[in-house]
Amino acid sequence: MEQHEVRDRALRLLSIREHSRQELARKLAARLPDDAPIDAVLDALEQNNLLSESRFAASYVNERLQKGFGPHRIAAELQQRGIDKDTISQQLSLDDATWAEYLVNAYQRRFGDTIPQNAKERARCARFLEYRGFPSRLIARFLAHHDCIKQP
Repeated sequence: MEQHEVRDRALRLLSIREHSRQELARKLAARLPDDAPIDAVLDALEQNNLLSESRFAASYVNERLQKGFGPHRIAAELQQRGIDKDTISQQLSLDDATWAEYLVNAYQRRFGDTIPQNAKERARCARFLEYRGFPSRLIARFLAHHDCIKQP
């Protein structure tokens, strides 16, 4: 298979959404013969800034934040997609106040404006927020001070 054919397939995938290099290589390898020049094409795409790990990470972080996920979960997902730790920490470098806002939004999307009334309900809320990837120190602070939840 020729390089321009591999490039065309890669560009079709990139036109749909941003991909990490690892994701794009995996998808191309699954669809192309073993002798396809995938690495050479990916190198050329990176040199021409058509494939960018930082652009992918920024897009991915934004998407996951909008869906209510926290920094631990997003970081783990980016690592699985082959993004290096420096890029991850650069993309997730928000202050605690901003992460607390995302935590409150995730909580309200799931539980509304209700406040957990007992230890069992607080534990349930904490498990949900931990699963979503928020730091336990922010969860504990949030559950201890419900003043950030609007009362009905």
